[in-house]
This record gives sequence, C-alpha cells and structure tokens, in this order.
Amino acid sequence: MMEWYMYPAVIGIGLVAGFINTLAGSGSLITLPFLMFMGLPANVANGTNRIAILLQNVVSVTGFRQKKVLSFREGLFFSVPAIIGAMAGARIAINLDEQAMKRTIGALLVIMLIIILYKPERWLQGKQLEQTRGRKIFLIVLFFFIGMYGGFIQAGVGFFLLAGLVLGAGADLVKANALKVFIILLYTPLALAFFMYYHQVNYMLGLVLAAGNMTGAWLGTRVAVSWGPKFVRIILVLALVISAAKLTGLLDWLGGIFA
Repeated sequence: MMEWYMYPAVIGIGLVAGFINTLAGSGSLITLPFLMFMGLPANVANGTNRIAILLQNVVSVTGFRQKKVLSFREGLFFSVPAIIGAMAGARIAINLDEQAMKRTIGALLVIMLIIILYKPERWLQGKQLEQTRGRKIFLIVLFFFIGMYGGFIQAGVGFFLLAGLVLGAGADLVKANALKVFIILLYTPLALAFFMYYHQVNYMLGLVLAAGNMTGAWLGTRVAVSWGPKFVRIILVLALVISAAKLTGLLDWLGGIFA
C-alpha cells in the first residue's frame, strides 16, 4: 500500500510521460525507472506500465480523431504487422534481460537524431510517396519489427514509429503522431495480456499512473494540433537527445563525473 503523498507523485510522473509520449515518444524511460524505484521488479514495472500506456492512447486517439487528423483505415494498414510483432516481442520480454538491447536502441536514436537535424523539412511537411507493391511490403516488414520492439520494452518505440511513418510512409509529424498512438493502442492490449498471464502487473499502481498519462495525453493532442509540426519537432529532438543519452549510458557517465 502506498503512502498518500506518493499518489500525486505517481500521477505527476504519468502526466509528463503521457505528454511526451503523445508528442514524441520515450515517456516510458521516465515511468519505468520510477516504477522500479517504487519497488517493482523490472518485468513487473514493464507490465504495469502497459496499463497507463493503454489508457493514455485511448485518450490520444480520441483527441486526434476529434481534431480530424487520424484515419482509422490508414492506421489499420500499419497496425496489423505491428500487432503481430508486439505479440512476439511481449513473449520474449517475459524472461529476457534488455540491457544489451537498450544500448543498441540508444545508438539507433543517435542516428535518428542526426537524420532529423539534417533533413528537417521531411518531418515538418511530409512527402507524398508512391505506394508501390514493393514499398507496401517494406512497410509491413518494418512495422512488424517496430511492433516487436514495442511489445518487448515499449520505451522508445514512439520514435521508431514516427521515423517509419515520416520517412517510410511520407506523413508529417502531426499526422504521424496520430497514427503512432493508434498503432500503440491496438497492440498494447495484446502485449498487456502476456504480462497479466504471467502475473507481472501491479493493477493499483498501473491505474494511478494511468490517471496521469491520460491527462498528459489530453494536453499533448491539443498542443500537437494547435502548435503544429515545428513545435512537435522541438519536443521530438529534446526527447531524442535525453533518451539516447539515457539508453547509451551517457547520462550515468556524466552523473559519475559530477558526483
């Protein structure tokens, strides 16, 4: 049972994570360490976090749909391979130590940051791409593997979904964010089911965290649509820098120097 003063702390952490997840990604890099600080084992923290992610994306999808920037039909094309991949990834996550993967993902985020800074116009305006049979097959394979990573650990998956949707499918950042939260909404229940089956979910803590995530998601959808792709790109770059530093161990190294 948590002390009363921990409830607003959990909700506050969730609010920040939900806002970041909706505009960019990697809010789970905040919530997962916090849940482990609360005493949850890594696998249980991973499973518990999925409750907040699920409810957060219900709010995000509803908000983007109301703002008329989300097409369910288009989202389903990307969601089906991501769902299949997420089921495989969640099954792997039950027992696998993710430390080596986190380092690899951190390096990939650095590369993505360079791409965003080098060609910002692709992220701001989008680009109409010819949907050939070869491109569709490529996108199906790509989103399968992104979904697998999302089912595995979730943290950082938003970045890879955005990259796939912007660079692979030609969406701008606002539309890509809308599609991203729709995809995550559809595969998260299946990933969550694996953690529930193996009793790796703390329901009470997950629901309290979800209250914050949902509030952050509500704010994030309105900011994304009202302030546009340029502001979203700023949040994306900042989130990428911090996430890459965290996953590659750079933040821990700097902390050791200045400790």
